[in-house]
Amino acid sequence: MRIEKRQGHEGTGPGAITPDGCAVELYARLPIRDEPDIITAAVPAGAHILELGSGVGRMTHPLLERGFTVTAVDESAEMLERVRGARTIRSTIEDLDLGETFDVVMLASFLVHTGDATERQSMLKTCARHVAEGGCVLIQREGEDWHTNVPRERVDPSGFISRITSAEPVGDGVNSVHAEYEFPDATWTQTFLARPLTQDEFEGALGEAGLRVDRYVTEDRVWVRAVKG
Repeated sequence: MRIEKRQGHEGTGPGAITPDGCAVELYARLPIRDEPDIITAAVPAGAHILELGSGVGRMTHPLLERGFTVTAVDESAEMLERVRGARTIRSTIEDLDLGETFDVVMLASFLVHTGDATERQSMLKTCARHVAEGGCVLIQREGEDWHTNVPRERVDPSGFISRITSAEPVGDGVNSVHAEYEFPDATWTQTFLARPLTQDEFEGALGEAGLRVDRYVTEDRVWVRAVKG
């Protein structure tokens, strides 16, 4: 299975780089924050979660520890090699059709903001296709100032610096975003295309895929619980 590099996406630094510019070694180092707690509070205990874009398992592993069953999907074989304890499936999100449904489908990591509107709708339709009746879809959105509070820098307690250095318009409402991650022994960069979405635009995109907002899980409206209908 060969997946071509995604146009407008680049990555630099040690180790394998995925088609969308993510560095496998970098994501293996990044700490998990409060995401597992947010997810746990939003879904039924012991649910079977379909995690779309799992990467190296940063969220997968804490969710397994909390008693969830996880099916992890990613387009990168190198990412999936790092996942332990979960069923893994290599596929692009937009092409996934497993012929089965799950209690929870999760689309995190701001993937809903992909620069390609057709790709975004295909991802959301994948979510709708795989969520069971009575189940839910958890989506992580960008914060309201994600593209405007630039440049910005964060010093992580674990000892590395993350930066968003620019978010430059490239046409059709899409920005080219440049991120840097500086560790004491290595530096990685990623450039990718992202489309800011207002709340109305986001909810409209959900509706086109047969989904609707059930509730905004966090006060900043970054995490959203959606359902069919």
